[in-house]
Amino acid sequence: MKVKIDEKEDLIKSLQKQQKELEQSLQYASYIQQSLFPKVSEMKHMFPNSFMLFMPRDIVSGDFYWIHRENEKIILAVGDSTGHGVPGAFLSILGISFLNLVISKFQPTSAAFVLNNLREYMMKALDQTGKEQEQKDGIDMALCIIDPQNKILQFAGAFNPVYIVRSNIIHQLEGDKMPIGVAAEFEDSFRNTVFKLHTDDMLYIFTDGFPDQFGGPDQKKYKYNKFRELLVECSSKPVSIQKDMLRKEFFRWKGDLPQLDDVTILGIRIL
Repeated sequence: MKVKIDEKEDLIKSLQKQQKELEQSLQYASYIQQSLFPKVSEMKHMFPNSFMLFMPRDIVSGDFYWIHRENEKIILAVGDSTGHGVPGAFLSILGISFLNLVISKFQPTSAAFVLNNLREYMMKALDQTGKEQEQKDGIDMALCIIDPQNKILQFAGAFNPVYIVRSNIIHQLEGDKMPIGVAAEFEDSFRNTVFKLHTDDMLYIFTDGFPDQFGGPDQKKYKYNKFRELLVECSSKPVSIQKDMLRKEFFRWKGDLPQLDDVTILGIRIL
């Protein structure tokens, strides 16, 4: 009997050691992944009135955000890779790397141009040819090019939209129903949408983690209608308060239920 107890204790210790080593590896992977993300100081320099709410479900994230200044224009993106955790993190690193490559190799003429070229690089990297048996891994993304001087927004989206709240009215720019990667249906060029911004507009770029979270008294999804109402309610507040309001509402809604996905919301006040 004592031998069996000792064997059980040894097994538990071995599993605990493996668990600790795995967590340490993931923590270091998270450090590497987030070193690729823009620094808060960089975001604040380009957009002084902005916030980033970034809450990975696991230690590493399938969500990511990216920003780049090109002459007088600022290009920014928020992406949501297939899955979360380690597989999602691998795709997120590919997404960031290829965004950097597209911008350095080409002079981006439009937001749609960036997404079209990004999709080509992703499909080649994942060896996607469109065959039915292939994995349909990819990235959902909202990408914006902002001209701050002229207050012009260009937008292209792979599933994900962008919301602009102006005087408590929300303007929704819809993305195309196809991912950055191979799709089940025929792939067309991404559409480029141009929108005239006004001073004091609030621009929101996000992934689906918040509206898809289960919770509340009936343990249902938060959903987009409720999410839009929340953003309108937040929009008149200072950005630091908006971030706190969104975080508190997420955890209030989630309650004791597990977080289902990564959550990312970028909010920018147009000055």
